[in-house]
Amino acid sequence: MTAVAPHSQNDASPDAPQRVIIRTVGMKKIYHRGEETTYALRGISVEIFTGEFIVVMGPSGSGKSTFFNMIGALDSPSEGRVFIDEVDVAQLTAEELAFLRCRKIGYIFQSYNLIQYMTALENVTTPMAFGGVNPDEARKRGMDLLELVGLKDRWSHRPIEMSGGQQQRVAIARSLANQPSILLCDEPTANLDHQTGDEILAILQKLNKERGVTTICATHDHRMMNICDRLMWIRDGDIDRIARRDEVEVELGHIE
Repeated sequence: MTAVAPHSQNDASPDAPQRVIIRTVGMKKIYHRGEETTYALRGISVEIFTGEFIVVMGPSGSGKSTFFNMIGALDSPSEGRVFIDEVDVAQLTAEELAFLRCRKIGYIFQSYNLIQYMTALENVTTPMAFGGVNPDEARKRGMDLLELVGLKDRWSHRPIEMSGGQQQRVAIARSLANQPSILLCDEPTANLDHQTGDEILAILQKLNKERGVTTICATHDHRMMNICDRLMWIRDGDIDRIARRDEVEVELGHIE
């Protein structure tokens, strides 16, 4: 199993015990199209620890998005197992899976995925309705989350009235609606300019350090390496390498 103990920025002590929050064992994803067989994942075994900030890198088509779908319980592996808080996801009923996705995991997508006819506040509070939060509490929590991402004064604006960076801030607030312990971010800065991307990275770092949210980001943005605990490289559907941030030397145009 590929399991390198992290040097977490959330540890109170370097000797603090590490608790595994996500574990995969021999995880494969295989697609069959006629006589053609494609291996999107080739048997990944990895452990991710509570409070870590993990950056997942790799070329397009390497299997990053498939890996995300598996550990986010959005899809099932063809072979192998996925454990979230030591619960075997494959053993859950459809209702239990929906509860897991709603309460345990927050998702941030490259394309924001906001509901266009809803206001920022409505977008943020919609997941709370599925989580059983009463309307008054949902509104208060939603406004608090919009304040957290610097958009409290834009609560009544719809996506078409906001910039890309503002929409991504709303998406981050929405991902925190039901106070998840895991945050999965798929290319969260890809559609943003440099300055706005820096602002989004600062928010993600704050959530990780101050709230202890386990954060896993698939990205091509090398700036994210500055705020992570470990880096994971995926190539051809398998883990090529895992390293702590302090083990990686970064030079202009090159990562060693």
